[in-house]
Amino acid sequence: MRSPPALPLDPTKEEPLASSQDRYLQIDDASAPSANAASVEPGRALALADFAPPSLGAGDRLIRFAYSLGLPASAIHPFRKRAKTQLTATVSNPLPGDPAAGKALRAGHFLVHGFKSPIADTAFSGPRLPPPFERMVHGFRWLRDLESGGQRSQCTQVAERIVSVWLTANQKPDPTPAWDIGNVGHRLLNWIVHAPLVLSGQDRAVRNRVLHAIDETARWLDRHVGKAEDQLAEVAGWCALVAAGLIVADGKARRLFAEAGLVRALGELVSDDGGVLSRSPLCQIEAIELLVSLRACYEAVRTEPLPQIGTMLNLLVPPLLALLHGDGGLGNWQGAGAVEVERIEALIKITGVRTRPLRDARQWGYQRATAGKAVLQFDAGPPPVARHARDGCASTLAFEFSHGHDRIFVNCGGAAFAGGLIPLRLEQGLRGTGAHSTLTIDDFNSTAVLINGRLGSGVSEVEVDRRTLSADGTGPNSPGGGATRIEASHNGYVGRFGLVHRRILILRDDGSELRGEDLLVPAGRKGKRGTIGVVLRFHLGPHIELAASSDGKGITLALMDGSLWQFRSGRDAITIEESLWADGQGRPIGTRQLVISAKVPRSGESFSWLLKKMR
Repeated sequence: MRSPPALPLDPTKEEPLASSQDRYLQIDDASAPSANAASVEPGRALALADFAPPSLGAGDRLIRFAYSLGLPASAIHPFRKRAKTQLTATVSNPLPGDPAAGKALRAGHFLVHGFKSPIADTAFSGPRLPPPFERMVHGFRWLRDLESGGQRSQCTQVAERIVSVWLTANQKPDPTPAWDIGNVGHRLLNWIVHAPLVLSGQDRAVRNRVLHAIDETARWLDRHVGKAEDQLAEVAGWCALVAAGLIVADGKARRLFAEAGLVRALGELVSDDGGVLSRSPLCQIEAIELLVSLRACYEAVRTEPLPQIGTMLNLLVPPLLALLHGDGGLGNWQGAGAVEVERIEALIKITGVRTRPLRDARQWGYQRATAGKAVLQFDAGPPPVARHARDGCASTLAFEFSHGHDRIFVNCGGAAFAGGLIPLRLEQGLRGTGAHSTLTIDDFNSTAVLINGRLGSGVSEVEVDRRTLSADGTGPNSPGGGATRIEASHNGYVGRFGLVHRRILILRDDGSELRGEDLLVPAGRKGKRGTIGVVLRFHLGPHIELAASSDGKGITLALMDGSLWQFRSGRDAITIEESLWADGQGRPIGTRQLVISAKVPRSGESFSWLLKKMR
């Protein structure tokens, strides 16, 4: 008998979601008036109407309520003979895999973020795998790659062999990563979507074993999906249960139960402007992939998908587009690497969503400004709270800047890929403030970086002001032409040093100039005595040639497109140090960083700098 889930459902009425209308209000500018009905964007208004439990008749509501209390399908329909576990439809996989990884699987290796690991040497049970391998192996995400690595007849035996070994190593649930809700959800969903690959072999015993595993996994997930490690993991679990209810025979009761749970979980998945609560673009991609795969399951049984799936895709895509650079690839935020343009374009095309990047994501925390060929991305939000953080990074007030296909200033990124070609020992350092293009005090992180991707105390408040400067603007902060000005501050250093970090970025409208000013402002009326060490880091993109000026305060940057840029420090000398940048394959690329170091009074100080295109 299944224990009752966290979401009891009344059989006589539909329960409204806990999400309030305020969750989907979007104000375009910091100076805009208070929210009212006229300020609700069309997409947000649609979300308000659609995020409610699916409308059902009285009979179906009763079935859903009974199933939510733990009654099995046999008790709900006592006179119906229980159907054998079988899949009633074949799902057409909508997501392309990595052909190179698929060929590596056929050759006997897992290929994860550029690192090859022999399948024969893989520990399929216990907590002994690096996190990226855990997600790949226990979530069976490799099935997508294997499907792309050759003809089905060439891949079926490989899939059967790996599935059999995994099932032997994990005969019953235990407190290991194999039974994390997120991994279980992905595993069950991938078994269903890629059923032709794991059920097409000649060995009937293996086929029956996999079908039994699908049934038992779905039953286990029925009881435990509400205990997920974070909101995205719960969404993965509900997606898998809905898919099982659609594709596995006699699954109507499970589908009705899981659809209601999925709607609730989706309503709590994102911030007001559509960004997932972990603030990770990789998690944003994962959420989109889950919904696209589930939509394919509906299509397989020729049933109209839940309208909330389309609504959520419309919410998720614009924030993801906001973190794309001029080359079409992803920015390095919250542990991500520079995921390639091909993967992003293919995913967006599959969603069917046509929209523009979200410019001012106040709740998700990322600001985007474009000017000519220039793209500025600015982390103007606090880090994710501990219960939602995945590979969480202390990156508040860091920025990235690209011009055309050249990334000029970047963050290191790659923490989520650690355990592949990026050594696991670097993971915690890559999540620190020093691995981002921002300011640090005495080598302390603005938010404490803990183990296992979690974050501690630090930044809790971020103030943001965004405005457009006219071409005839005057004053000390005017660039002398039309520009976008973004100012943000955080309190991450107040507790230890009594200082607020404030950063002002001004991007000229033609994209040829980026001005910056970093200020340390006393949090109280009176600054503290003594001095502190301050370091500003500007991590550089790959393939940039550097030349220092004679006074030590300027650096000339030669980009791949032949353009020349000059970076100037307003008060202190610039040094050049080694750095690291994670590309879209999880490979560590050696780069350099511009470093400005100074000893300043604890009463506060300011640093100005300028990046200008010379040719």
